[in-house]
Amino acid sequence: MRVNKLGIQRLIFILVMVIIVSCVPIKKLTYFNDIDELNEPRVNPREQKLIMPFDKLYIKVLSIDEKTNQLFNSSDNMSLSSATGIIGNRVDESGNINYPFIGKIKVGGLKTAEASLKIQEALNQYVSNAAVDIKFIDNNVTIIGDVQRQGLYSFTQDKLNIYEALALGGGISQYGDRKNVILIRQEGDKIMHHKLDLSDSKIAGKDYYYIQANDVIVVEPLKSSSWFNFNNTTFTTFLTSLTTLLTIITLYLTIKKGL
Repeated sequence: MRVNKLGIQRLIFILVMVIIVSCVPIKKLTYFNDIDELNEPRVNPREQKLIMPFDKLYIKVLSIDEKTNQLFNSSDNMSLSSATGIIGNRVDESGNINYPFIGKIKVGGLKTAEASLKIQEALNQYVSNAAVDIKFIDNNVTIIGDVQRQGLYSFTQDKLNIYEALALGGGISQYGDRKNVILIRQEGDKIMHHKLDLSDSKIAGKDYYYIQANDVIVVEPLKSSSWFNFNNTTFTTFLTSLTTLLTIITLYLTIKKGL
């Protein structure tokens, strides 16, 4: 009887240890662990995005003349956005767009307001009293790793911060490491990898707080999740089997003792 009781005690000890090890400290699951230490707000100027090669632009000519609107807002030389359904102009690798009647216009490196003025000045030789409206479309960010929904997501904002981007994918999962988020970004002809700590409020003042088009965000898993993950079917099956085994042994010993 002592041997059986010792076996049960060992099984119970193993079960308790498994549960303890699999638990993740709350500090690893929360953002801004240093929020109580903040004395003043972080400064991060929200600068307007510059037009870059391969960006897609929505360009609309506004005129009181309906024929002018139809002429310059036609779908020729434009392509349809798969995400928004908006027709736009693709910026080529040299930073140019091919605009009807005008031809190539250099817009790379300009803000949307500057590009609007440049196109408007070029249009003056054809029409008068026309305004040009430009917006970004088809900005994409790829979110993979320990998030709720991995995928390629589109956004229309000039600036999207890292938390807003992760929200597109449903946020970081229970076992995603908020201190080990990798941002992959092409800077010129180089692919750069930046490690971000989303539990540190100082990130609001960093250069990589705002997402750029075509960024890739990778959320690495917590080390503990590689061993014990409650979302893992194998581990759940193991716990169920262990609990069932303990119940059977306990029932057996109870019946034997009664006899």
